[in-house]
Amino acid sequence: MKAAILTDTTKCIGCNECAIACKKANHLAPDSPRRWDAEDGLSARNWTSVVEGPNHTYARQQCRHCLEPACVSVCPVGALSKTALGPVVYDQSRCMGCRYCMMACAYGIPRYDWDQAVPYVRKCILCYDRIRTGGQPACTEACPAKATIFGDRDELLAEAHRRIAAAPGQYVNQVWGEHDLGGTSVISISNVDLSFLAPEHPAGSAPLPQTTALAMHAVPFAFTGVVAGMAGLNWIINRRMKRQTEGSDE
Repeated sequence: MKAAILTDTTKCIGCNECAIACKKANHLAPDSPRRWDAEDGLSARNWTSVVEGPNHTYARQQCRHCLEPACVSVCPVGALSKTALGPVVYDQSRCMGCRYCMMACAYGIPRYDWDQAVPYVRKCILCYDRIRTGGQPACTEACPAKATIFGDRDELLAEAHRRIAAAPGQYVNQVWGEHDLGGTSVISISNVDLSFLAPEHPAGSAPLPQTTALAMHAVPFAFTGVVAGMAGLNWIINRRMKRQTEGSDE
């Protein structure tokens, strides 16, 4: 099974029960809004939110759990990883706080926890501990209107296309997340264009890691080169200082 969730914005009533359940399940503290926070409801303490779009449509904002996540591809220490079940999870013990993942994510999802003495990145992990033991994400379990449902990605894609075919006048003929940047584990159907959720989203269906692979493969070699160069410079400086000291002693 490839775990995924499907959100149907035509069913969402904007009650925020998903966001409340997420905070409770993940033991997230009350938020401390910052003036530089993006206006999408997400923060280090809010991993999912409900955003109002055109025509009073409500849409979910959260990590998309990309099939080929850019955040994972750029993390130099493996703090982010794509699990076999589908969720992209985070290991705080490995994170060094470089924030490369924040720059790489086309959806602008990872957030930095500025309120901690040693801040780290935070984001939705699709309730990985719950689903690997047979449960479902807290957000889908809490939704009273069943606007967000959990299941196998292939089955949810089939359901999404079935709904669009059954009521073509009710939906935009698109499943967001089916092919976007290689596809995601969080997919949506809607009666409005959901591009407003990711205004910086690049066009195309090619996974972003394909564009970063060459640069990331060069990192170890660049690092080794820098270390070697610094070691050589250190040797030269120490050698000159030693000569100067010997000369002054004479």
